[in-house]
Amino acid sequence: MSDNAPAGEPGVRVVHIITGLGVGGAERMLVNLVTAPSASPIRHTVIALVKGGFYADSLRRAGIELHEMDVRRGPSAILALARTVALIRRLAPDIIQTWLYHADLVGLVAGLIAGQRRVVWNLRCSDMDLARYHRTTRLLVRLLALLSPLPRAILSNSEAGRIWHQRLGYHPRQWAIIGNGVDETRFRPDPAARAAYRTRLNLEDDVIVAGMVARRDPMKDHEGLLAAVAALGRPDLALVLVGRGIDTDPVLRDLAAACPGPVRLLPQSDDVAGLMNAFDIAVLASRFGEGFPNVLIEAMAVGLPVVTTKVGDAAAIVGDAGLAVPPADEAALRTALTRLLDEPGLRRQLADRARPRVETRFTLTAIRASFDSFYLSLVTK
Repeated sequence: MSDNAPAGEPGVRVVHIITGLGVGGAERMLVNLVTAPSASPIRHTVIALVKGGFYADSLRRAGIELHEMDVRRGPSAILALARTVALIRRLAPDIIQTWLYHADLVGLVAGLIAGQRRVVWNLRCSDMDLARYHRTTRLLVRLLALLSPLPRAILSNSEAGRIWHQRLGYHPRQWAIIGNGVDETRFRPDPAARAAYRTRLNLEDDVIVAGMVARRDPMKDHEGLLAAVAALGRPDLALVLVGRGIDTDPVLRDLAAACPGPVRLLPQSDDVAGLMNAFDIAVLASRFGEGFPNVLIEAMAVGLPVVTTKVGDAAAIVGDAGLAVPPADEAALRTALTRLLDEPGLRRQLADRARPRVETRFTLTAIRASFDSFYLSLVTK
């Protein structure tokens, strides 16, 4: 079991409940949070409703206590809920922190049955186009809006996320905003990694590489980015797309074939920090749904200039270290890329601002301290 409490301290136990531990921003932030060094008397335990996932082994290697409930559809879900209630009673947490919508519902119900009154929801998105998702997801969000006064508090990782959920009808007893943080000792400029990945990807030194790290998902605009790159007609521009579902998508393969420069379609990577060093420009092209995209601060920590669409808090996160354009606007995206291709001075200027911005605003240490302070405030009231 992980115990981050200093010797002699009784400790505050936070049990995190998350839908699953697959690749995603919420999952990555949870792992970063509970494994980050801290002097606070807080102990973390994780309950995953779905078994397995990309980050499960990361938690185990870090010594974090992990329970996997293996929830499935149908009547067995009731048994899984009962097991979750029993587990919460045994763990006797001071706080239940939930991540993602399904876990919000399960954590609230299980917590109330188990007599745990400090349940905190954690919102990770904004401006979702719910019409693109399954009907049960739309119904779940509406139900959560009705139940939103019941948690002790609701966290959001972005101001945009708070505003959007308020419009949906969320009206909690307490709101709190805590953004994401990045381990700047891991995400950093690394010339050796740059050379190694350029060689591995067969990309010449004189090619300008734009890269986007994002899973295949309706909220991500891979099609728009590929169309913009194809329309530029620049053989000196290479594009690297990396994420779950990217390398196997025939639509992306067809669009990549129309680009004059090299295009690499890669699966999810367990070394995003190293891979990003092969980029000259980081891109986040999203249509909707982002709250606080981790990938932006990761790229900035590596020292990359950023082009992002104005989704969630993205423009505010990037600030003067990148260019922000409207979502689903291929012409604007093309113009931003052209500026960075044709103006190396601007590219260097934005890159020089990127890492210092992370170091003063978005380090994992600072964000962990914000979470710790928030949790401690709940148990002392």
